[in-house]
Amino acid sequence: MRFVDEYRDPAAARGLLGRAAELSKGGEYKFMEVCGGHTHTIYRHGIEHVLPDEVELVHGPGCPVCVIPMGRIDDAIAIAERPGLIFTTFGDMMRVPGSRGNLLDAKARGADVRFVYSPLDALRLARENPRREVVFFAVGFETTAPSTALTLLRAKAENVTNFRVFSNHVTIVPPIKAILESPDLRLDGFIGPGHVSTVIGQRPYRFVPAVYHKPLVTAGFEPLDILQAIVMLLEQLVAGRCEVENQYTRCVREEGNPRALEVLAEVFELRPHFEWRGLGFISKSALKLRDTFADHDAELFYEVPGVRVADPKACQCGEVLKGVIKPWECKVFGTACTPETPIGTCMVSSEGACAAYYNFGRLHREAAKAVALHR
Repeated sequence: MRFVDEYRDPAAARGLLGRAAELSKGGEYKFMEVCGGHTHTIYRHGIEHVLPDEVELVHGPGCPVCVIPMGRIDDAIAIAERPGLIFTTFGDMMRVPGSRGNLLDAKARGADVRFVYSPLDALRLARENPRREVVFFAVGFETTAPSTALTLLRAKAENVTNFRVFSNHVTIVPPIKAILESPDLRLDGFIGPGHVSTVIGQRPYRFVPAVYHKPLVTAGFEPLDILQAIVMLLEQLVAGRCEVENQYTRCVREEGNPRALEVLAEVFELRPHFEWRGLGFISKSALKLRDTFADHDAELFYEVPGVRVADPKACQCGEVLKGVIKPWECKVFGTACTPETPIGTCMVSSEGACAAYYNFGRLHREAAKAVALHR
């Protein structure tokens, strides 16, 4: 395949769906798509409604914005509101709520908060404003962490002393382990994250079949990618196999990206523990700057509250992230909580499950059925 429309070919999709129906007949299968990008493909193209009734998809914690707890947002706002400081972040972090509002609210109160497309944009601001401190709010899995690491290496090499990073980078393997050990959810397999796997490769997932006896298939982000990954999972289960397989061979290699992994190891080390929205504290699940980069570490340079903040009682974002409930089962979904007035992070990010349901018309079970009939 060379063109995107080939990955959306109706005839190929019908063939894969026929194979899925044949393999799943007489059984019940529940698969988790770990990545929020997969969730949006599934709901944009109506994949969940054309799958056999025997196959159910649930959503995982693979949205990096969604898993940041409210306390870390409060810490970010505390840094951003320091006099004379320029605080930078990606656009979808601007509207993530903390206990004192979000970064846009802080900007309205007078803080100099700016969204950037890359940490290199933040470094450029530091060069252009040598008398002001510039902080980059770094979020994301191993997908975006290498760009932060490379920016820090450049800042160190150029001796840009007014540039700092507030690191909230997280890693993908620990939350998968936490979900596998959760008593709330029964899963038969995983659709593995595509973007993260381009960096870390396939090897880190081997514990899933080896320890927990669940298959995992890393998938791309087009409709045929996801359908093929589902068929590959079903073929494993029907054949009695349990392996890590790679559907996304055009981008993902077994060993990942060695250079990116080298850069990560040079700049970052694992935190002893880190709080995840919905999953609580998970040991060695996030990245902090090594001591050699202490001068660029915003957490060491500034005082932050560091207080754990409970999610709003009405919001069930945590249960959505764990795949325990569907977004339409949350009491405030689509009413008090919308993309314009988000209560939880799952409604903010472009990769959030709640945003996917809302934006593509799955406001409740009846709406989902109506969408399916319309298609």
